[in-house]
Amino acid sequence: MGLLASIFTWWNGATLGTSLFTRRHGREVGRDETGNVYFQHRKDPARRWVIYNGSNDASRTPPQWQSWLRGQLGDVPDKSLPPARKFQKPGLPNLSGTDGTYRPAGSLARGGKRPAATGDYQAWTPD
Repeated sequence: MGLLASIFTWWNGATLGTSLFTRRHGREVGRDETGNVYFQHRKDPARRWVIYNGSNDASRTPPQWQSWLRGQLGDVPDKSLPPARKFQKPGLPNLSGTDGTYRPAGSLARGGKRPAATGDYQAWTPD
């Protein structure tokens, strides 16, 4: 990312100000499988933050790292949580507004048709 873009864009990675603050006051504590980098303040360990690899979207942060960011875990997830179980699926980012959005049966966006009424509905009419 170019210098000019890093000064003005906050939605894709870190701005210049965040990068400078991180370099001066932050200590890297870990990375997740998507490339997000997690930091802790050198003097105040309760201050924690993430620099995203790509767009700044909190739904791209795995649940275990969300817990660490909120102070629910005292240490990084790799050290304080048990290993993932076989049945656990990896988290998904927020898919709203994309082709991966959930569309129930009958949704016009899905191209389906609504099921016929079952007859248990009686329309209201004013008296």
